[in-house]
Amino acid sequence: MDSFYIYYRVEPAQHEKALAAIQQVFAEIQARCGVVGRLLQRADESATWMEVFEGIADPQEFKAVLDESVARIGLTELLADKGARHVEHFRECPQDQLAR
Repeated sequence: MDSFYIYYRVEPAQHEKALAAIQQVFAEIQARCGVVGRLLQRADESATWMEVFEGIADPQEFKAVLDESVARIGLTELLADKGARHVEHFRECPQDQLAR
């Protein structure tokens, strides 16, 4: 199974609008992919947020649905740094293949 971690900055004046947009994205992801997202906020800097999606069976489909939802809902227009969303894609690694 795969996981996606997406972080970005939200200007304080946009927090409410951004939260509403993210909730819409999460609802679509859950409805279309069966994946429940979580939203985190950096402990020492409240403008940095992170979306966490885990247990993804089909990462290509998930990423396509995510990108489509974010674009249609207009989330990037609410973000700082010209709407930059940093997407990190991780996959489980079998214990016997971990570098020591």
